[in-house]
Amino acid sequence: MVYKVVVSDEDVTYQLELDDKDAKVVNGLKIGEEFNGGVLGLKGYKLRITGGSDKNGFPMKADVDGTRRFKSLVSEGTGFKPQVKGLRRRKTVRGNTIADDISQINVKVSERGEQTLTEIFAEPEEEQEE
Repeated sequence: MVYKVVVSDEDVTYQLELDDKDAKVVNGLKIGEEFNGGVLGLKGYKLRITGGSDKNGFPMKADVDGTRRFKSLVSEGTGFKPQVKGLRRRKTVRGNTIADDISQINVKVSERGEQTLTEIFAEPEEEQEE
């Protein structure tokens, strides 16, 4: 399974893809756990999982254990933003554990490496022909 990983650092976000061989490192991790950023090519970085969504677009919720989908009555928070005070809805959410059904993983930088993220993600400048 190929994961899309969204790395956020303060006000800037970057998007990466995690290949099948490296996906084993994050399989089974839960929201709030940290892993080594070297798997993504971010040497020296530690990343904390903050959420994600599955292949059908259902968001991961931190208080639902496991990898299952669950219909939950929510009044606010993950998956629902009420327009009227006191409004509640039954919404489908995904559990807090990363499995093969997850397509996007949201992570936050918790410990920085030697290089900045702008240096790592900078596109190489094309050589200008004269």
